[in-house]
Amino acid sequence: MQGRNQHSNILLNIISRVATTALAVAVVFALTVFLAQSAQAQTFRVLHSFTGGGDGATPAAGLTMDQAGNLYGTASAGAQGGGTVFRLSKRGSNWTFTPLYAFPSTETHGWQPLEGVVIAANGTLYGTTSSGGSPGNGTAFNLAPGASIPKSVFGGWSETVLYNFLAGNDGAYPGSGGGNLVLDRSGDIYGTTYYGGGEDCDGMGCGTVFELTPSEGGWQEKILYAFTGGSDGGGPAGLAFDSNGNLYGATLLGGVGNCQNPFGFGCGVIFKLTPSASGWTESVVYAFQDDGDGAQPIGAPIFDASGNLYGTTSMIWEGMGQDSTAFELTPSGNGWTFNLIWTFTDGGFGPNGSLVMDVAGNLYGATPAGGGAVFELTRSSGGWQYTSLHHFVPGTDGSHPCGNITFDANGNIYGTAMVNGPDGHGTVWKITP
Repeated sequence: MQGRNQHSNILLNIISRVATTALAVAVVFALTVFLAQSAQAQTFRVLHSFTGGGDGATPAAGLTMDQAGNLYGTASAGAQGGGTVFRLSKRGSNWTFTPLYAFPSTETHGWQPLEGVVIAANGTLYGTTSSGGSPGNGTAFNLAPGASIPKSVFGGWSETVLYNFLAGNDGAYPGSGGGNLVLDRSGDIYGTTYYGGGEDCDGMGCGTVFELTPSEGGWQEKILYAFTGGSDGGGPAGLAFDSNGNLYGATLLGGVGNCQNPFGFGCGVIFKLTPSASGWTESVVYAFQDDGDGAQPIGAPIFDASGNLYGTTSMIWEGMGQDSTAFELTPSGNGWTFNLIWTFTDGGFGPNGSLVMDVAGNLYGATPAGGGAVFELTRSSGGWQYTSLHHFVPGTDGSHPCGNITFDANGNIYGTAMVNGPDGHGTVWKITP
């Protein structure tokens, strides 16, 4: 029971602490950005305002777009108590919101999805719940349209639990640190758990990277790496494949530096997992020190065509440095060179999801600071220039944009705001350039 209470406290820090700060400054923020917001209002549109009922509440992750331009996402609360998976479909100039599945908050199904969903080649959805399942440490699931049981009362989609995490060597609380599942070309699933793995991080384990493979009508889990919380990192938060099949990711904890987090050690790392015939080997690409470089990286890193890696630090925990950062890591000989792209100075809270790169090499993301903003980073005179594309007004737009943002073919930007909005429980939004 103590472990589950500790987990709830961690989730409160990851999801809600920044939102509470945003609420506290909402009135001042709304007044200070009103004029700027008015000039940009024609480019911003709320596609759905969550009510906290059957549609869900508190979307804590970004969106996924299919080839037809439909948007899929998760809400971490509301509905039957355990959150929802939803779809937004465009019909002319309007959007139709459909709850596809409502998690019933029971031990057999899992509840509280904190990451988004990924779309498989057959059109079904894969994701995780951070809690619930049997024995209550989170699940990996598949959602498919059809009549199989159990089926949600919403949308006609059915859930299949692929794996129940046991909080032992297999890990616990998948998706709690941010970052969607990823699929390889064979359909195997890769993800992270924030706790578990067997090593001691306040008695709960330091997290794992796992693989789920179809096996005899079910799915088999394999641990690719279990973090120790030392120089290798701890609390993984997002994965991405490079072009050679190596996995890269970020950890919120571990590494070096003197950062004030729940376990009192480490500022987080960017890591690499290299496959071989004997298994996977972890190496640290970069260890943050909270010395101008930032700390607590969160979200999957991304790559450009040259193999350079981009990401952000979040500064989630209290008592740390004042600013978070966006950064670039460039391969250099047998190592990597760290390049600071931008320092976020408006409140210390940086993006809590992955960056997105357009064809011109510009970077985009969202930050919850001061209620929230969507930004663009463009190369300029050997450096980078920051442009705010939209500042959120909590009462109308929602606030605390979470997770990754998504582009369509026309350059429109889509994302979620975790709280506030017209109905008070978060929004899905669109920015038209």
